[in-house]
Amino acid sequence: MKGFEERVREATNLIKQASYVTAFTGAGISTESGIADFRSPGGVWDRYRIVTYQEFLSSSEARKEYWKMKHELYKDLREARPNKAHLSLAELERLGILKAVITQNIDGLHQDAGNSPEIVIELHGTNRKAICVDCSRTWPIEKIDSILEEVDFDPRCVHCGGFIKPATISFGQPMPEMEMFRAMDEARRSDLMLMIGSSLQVEPAASIPRITHQKGGALIFINRTETPWDHIATVIFREPASEVLSNILESLKG
Repeated sequence: MKGFEERVREATNLIKQASYVTAFTGAGISTESGIADFRSPGGVWDRYRIVTYQEFLSSSEARKEYWKMKHELYKDLREARPNKAHLSLAELERLGILKAVITQNIDGLHQDAGNSPEIVIELHGTNRKAICVDCSRTWPIEKIDSILEEVDFDPRCVHCGGFIKPATISFGQPMPEMEMFRAMDEARRSDLMLMIGSSLQVEPAASIPRITHQKGGALIFINRTETPWDHIATVIFREPASEVLSNILESLKG
């Protein structure tokens, strides 16, 4: 692999030459904010099993297990703040370079960093809200989190009695059609996509960068570990996302 500074220069040149730049982000961009990713040792999936959407709807025990996992995760999310990688993407938007942020993340840190909510596409929903699966009423997640122990980790909607769950997409739950449509459209329009912090293993979201590649766009991969699609990237970084993006931003301004 080429030296870090040379790869920064290559990435900078790609951005300068591009007319439509987007970003695709996964859990790896938020680990420096103190949010453990799901797949790494010690991550959420090491400590809790996956509860599918079908199980959530059919089993009280599964709902309780799911909410206990979310209750633990919420502590990290509540205290998390955007890191330099998030802030760099927000600055790229302010400079008129970044047109969209397509994210697998549910933490809301892109918006906290300053990216416009209008350009952030949350493919897997958000952990900032809870929703009734029957009537679709929503609540701030902190309101539901505060009553979980009182309701034995199985909260119900006071309006219709339906099950309440975080407004995130669970395994087995259909992907949000509008967000997927927007993400694929942005990927088709992109002549450069920054892929940051994703293992590219969870479909269909992981297919988004491939759309840009198939349309002739370039890809910059910023990920600590290898992905199954490294061979389609023009430039690859294994360094921390905050270090990479802050250096690219400095190079762009220089």
